Amino acid sequence: MSQLQKWLLLMVTLGSNAFAQPRGFTWQEIRDRFQASNPTLRAAQLSIDESRAQEITGYLRPNPDFNLLSDGTQIAPQQGVWQPFSGTLFQTTLSYLHERGRKRELRRESAQNGTAIAVSQYADQERTLLFNLRTAFVQTLQQKAILDLTRENLAYYNRLLTVSNDRLKAGDIAKVDYQRLELQRVQYETDVQTATVNLRTAKIQLLTLLNDRTPVEEFDVAGMFDFSDQVRPREELRRLAMDSRPDLKAAMQAVDKAQTDHRLAIANGSTDPTFSGWWSHNPSFSNPLAYETVGASVGIPLRIFDRNQGEKLRTQKDITRNERLRDAATAQVFSDVDSAYATIESNLALLRVYKDTYLKEAVEVRDTVSFAYTRGGSSLLDFLQAQQDYRSTELNYLNLIGSYLTAAAQMNQAVGQEVIP
Repeated sequence: MSQLQKWLLLMVTLGSNAFAQPRGFTWQEIRDRFQASNPTLRAAQLSIDESRAQEITGYLRPNPDFNLLSDGTQIAPQQGVWQPFSGTLFQTTLSYLHERGRKRELRRESAQNGTAIAVSQYADQERTLLFNLRTAFVQTLQQKAILDLTRENLAYYNRLLTVSNDRLKAGDIAKVDYQRLELQRVQYETDVQTATVNLRTAKIQLLTLLNDRTPVEEFDVAGMFDFSDQVRPREELRRLAMDSRPDLKAAMQAVDKAQTDHRLAIANGSTDPTFSGWWSHNPSFSNPLAYETVGASVGIPLRIFDRNQGEKLRTQKDITRNERLRDAATAQVFSDVDSAYATIESNLALLRVYKDTYLKEAVEVRDTVSFAYTRGGSSLLDFLQAQQDYRSTELNYLNLIGSYLTAAAQMNQAVGQEVIP
């Protein structure tokens, strides 16, 4: 083989390996791509822009009114000469409604409060979607770990089958025992296929949240699939949640907006005068010097029956309602933090004993019984039971890590920021 052929073969091999093993995206990369491309999140951003547009509308001044009047037009001959429109009255009027009680400022303040609520609601929607994203990311890591475990178990079992086949040929075990061992292998093959399907499903869910059309085979994630034994104190997590939770912030901002709306309702109950001024040209006056006249007026509505009493009462009740919703949101924050904290503590209690005791014992029992069985010192039933115990112990441990990482994502959602990486 020439040097050029060797070089081309090396390039093809490297290219096929790169395609078979795509680069895994870290959690931070997945999160950045999600925030940039998720359609639900991008649609929610537009609601903030819509709310800002309402601030412009709320602060607009009333438009002045302009009227043009023409009256008294006569078409009559004078001294034998036709003079159309000679006696027409022309009048222009300009009027303006003056809003009292800081109505414009209060409308703008109410719209600004609405924008602040929209921002908090967007952050709360992002918080929920990030939890879904983190859960899908954890499930992908978990299924990758389970797939590696099932492949390792299958490879280990294949090596034992090879040894058992040699014993069968040597007449050391019965054929029926070897057949029972072969039949047990289907369980390990099933585990591999099930883990493969579950991994593809988890990747599909993650790609859906990313709005990504990349084929599953070309997409992968990378991250630490393990647990941390250190958890912040519950009181600190509660305090962080009270400062960070966007839904609680939105509930507090809703109270502020209700108070502003109540002040606006009171202001709308006040009287707004209309100032008018006009200029007229009236040739029918007997005084030739009074053809051009100007005038002014002030119109004041008499609000005897309608002083906006209904809106004043409604907005007052709305303040109380939003205060109750704020209290409910506060209680929900404490409930979410405490629930997530209890789940993490429960998972950690099991993970510690699994890592310190059960995993080591499962490996020791499996290897000891396997060694004894290959040399005729253990029964087939004991051998199969030891394999089953090891398989269950390892699988339970990986599922516990997945539950812990999901609970950590739940804690991050409950606090409103990442307190557990």
